Amino acid sequence: MKHHLEQLVASAIASLQASGELPNDLKINIQIDRTKDRQHGDFACSVALMLAKPAKRKPRDIADAIVGALGSSDQVDKVEIAGPGFINFFLTPSAYHAVVGDVMEKGDRFGRSDVGAGKPVQVEFVSANPTGPLHVGHGRGAAYGATVANLLEAIGYNIHREYYVNDAGRQMDILAASVWLRYLSQCGESFIFPSNGYKGDYVIDIAEALHKIHGDKLHHAAAEVFDGVPADEPEGGDKELHIDGLVNKAKQLLGDEGYRAVFNLGLNTVLSDIREDLEEFNVVYDEWYSERSLTDSGAVEKAIERLKSSNHLYQKEGAWWFKSTDFGDEKDRVVVRENGQITYFASDIAYHMDKLERGYDRVIDVWGADHHGYVPRVKAALEALGDDPSKLDVLLVQFAILYRGGERIQMSTRSGSFVTLRELREEVGNDAARFFYVLRRCEQHMDFDLDLAKSQSSDNPVYYIQYAHARVCSVFRQMAEKGFSHDAAHGLANLHLLHEQHEQSLLVSLSRYPEILETAALNHEPHQLAHYLRDLANEFHTYYNAHQFLVDETKLRDARLTLILAVKQVIKNGLQLLGVSAPEAM
Repeated sequence: MKHHLEQLVASAIASLQASGELPNDLKINIQIDRTKDRQHGDFACSVALMLAKPAKRKPRDIADAIVGALGSSDQVDKVEIAGPGFINFFLTPSAYHAVVGDVMEKGDRFGRSDVGAGKPVQVEFVSANPTGPLHVGHGRGAAYGATVANLLEAIGYNIHREYYVNDAGRQMDILAASVWLRYLSQCGESFIFPSNGYKGDYVIDIAEALHKIHGDKLHHAAAEVFDGVPADEPEGGDKELHIDGLVNKAKQLLGDEGYRAVFNLGLNTVLSDIREDLEEFNVVYDEWYSERSLTDSGAVEKAIERLKSSNHLYQKEGAWWFKSTDFGDEKDRVVVRENGQITYFASDIAYHMDKLERGYDRVIDVWGADHHGYVPRVKAALEALGDDPSKLDVLLVQFAILYRGGERIQMSTRSGSFVTLRELREEVGNDAARFFYVLRRCEQHMDFDLDLAKSQSSDNPVYYIQYAHARVCSVFRQMAEKGFSHDAAHGLANLHLLHEQHEQSLLVSLSRYPEILETAALNHEPHQLAHYLRDLANEFHTYYNAHQFLVDETKLRDARLTLILAVKQVIKNGLQLLGVSAPEAM
């Protein structure tokens, strides 16, 4: 509907320009909006007000000229000019009836479009360090990123979903050291576990697997392991120096082959768990991109050389620094340490350089809100490389805060005291988790009420929406039990019998779905679709409670059944994009 009206107005303006009534050099931005009060029409257009100044004419005169030049349309009943020059469109009942036919014809494809014109877009999300199970904070990024990708794909973009595997660097070394220390405990060694090691039970599980595979082959005495290692924080030392010392000892005592065995078992076990967790959460990737591959392929070295040749790197105290202060950063950043090791920042620069070299029109990163300061740094590096930083969109997601019985659940990842995504899914179910995670804007804090997510009431939005879908299915089961049948074509031909206010409201709501889908996709706002489905479900339940569908009059019965079938289809389509199921019975 909206696009049809935009085309009508565009054609009218083009006709006025061709006749010389409007200048040809006008910058035209046609905006069609739904009215808040249908007494003022179904849609309003403000283009006449926008053209008044450049055309040097009164907006109402321009509006009058546009209305006079409008072509005929079987969707438009009448057009009025309001206020200073708003053009109000009143649609015909058949325009809304046609939406039901469109839903029935297109089915799962209803609402989808080719706005994206097949342009390639990469969406990278979650990308959590494979140092432990995914927790509920990662879950929000997973649900949000997956839904953004689904929405963009639904409006015609060619989406590539990617997980960046941080399989190199210090955190992975700390995991390897933690696994090895737990392994030494399996071998009978006694010592105080480092305060900055990974303490979760999963580390013990990996250590047990390591011992089963290698026996005592990797065993070294605790005295030898801790000899010369800086004191830990509880003993008045530095926990960072302590854990780094243990990492170095592990590499030294195990040798390259032994250390790699520990490192790879930890990495592969955790990564396998993450993959399984996400797949069970209906989050599937096109590619798992290895950070180590950036070094192996020479991409990191290539990025560093490009920055050197463009004079954006300098050497100080043996390290190489990126001139990020030239781009507004508070200080310059190290890309290569004095010992020759590259930093996370260097890998990230190479990774984003590689993304753009792969030919994506846009690159979307979904990061935690704590990475806010990192965004301009990466964009600065892209600009320094000669790439277009505007191609990178970073969407920041706040962590979710869990509540049970009104009490906040405290979490700490390193200590191992956290609620995993798997535990959340087992408690509330995939559907509730996926839906609740996208109920708010990504940049807003989220309070996740576990009790509400499990409740079977109208207060639980996902239950309420799914119940609407199941209720329609129930109506058709009752229809068969009563010996009635349904003729969809007959129903479409008799939609003019739907005069009730509840029916009119449902028709208008159904017509809004393609607009909601497009807006939610382009603005990366899944919550718009979630709230739309909640409103549609509410309108259906109200209709269900006020009227009988299985009436004796065949024409009216078929019309009403066709209408609620369209509602069922739109609910199913919307839930599918959110990664939520549409049950037929509840």
